[in-house]
Amino acid sequence: MTSGERIASDMTVFLSGGCKNGKSTLAEQTAVYLSRPGQLYYLATMIPHDEEDRSRIARHVASRSGLGFQTIECGLGLEAALQDADVEGTYLLDSVTALLSNEMFRPDGSIDLTAPERVARELTALARRMKSMVFVSDYIYSDAMIYGDLTEQYRRGLAHIDRSLAAVCDAVAEVSFGGRIVYKGELPV
Repeated sequence: MTSGERIASDMTVFLSGGCKNGKSTLAEQTAVYLSRPGQLYYLATMIPHDEEDRSRIARHVASRSGLGFQTIECGLGLEAALQDADVEGTYLLDSVTALLSNEMFRPDGSIDLTAPERVARELTALARRMKSMVFVSDYIYSDAMIYGDLTEQYRRGLAHIDRSLAAVCDAVAEVSFGGRIVYKGELPV
């Protein structure tokens, strides 16, 4: 190891914020920092449904190219996908929002209302098991819209998962307009 390198300590980070506010960029920087000198994994949860999704995925892939991420596609079945995972690695899960959507609104058209509790359990267990984890979630709670029952169940489910992760993570921050508000701990970058 050269004098400029450092060994990252174990850390879990939860980042939330609005769409296109810099969450993914901050999450990538944080994961890269925490990974030194170890392996870096990107847990890709978005399942593309249209051209806009494919374009967004392409932008995310381009933004992290050259950073050393090994991508693990896990839009469904996260627990099974990571059963034999490298617990000493650093993982970036982007995003909790997409993961819950995939698990709750299944590809076969069925709806799994137990998904929020299961996903919360799986993600908090993952946060405790892995050396370092960075979770990204979308803040979808600040509008005054009245939604249908199913959408409200999804929003409440995501809020439950977000609170569960915030409770177990070392650092919790909101990303807003490129800035950050730290609610718990300290961000390493």
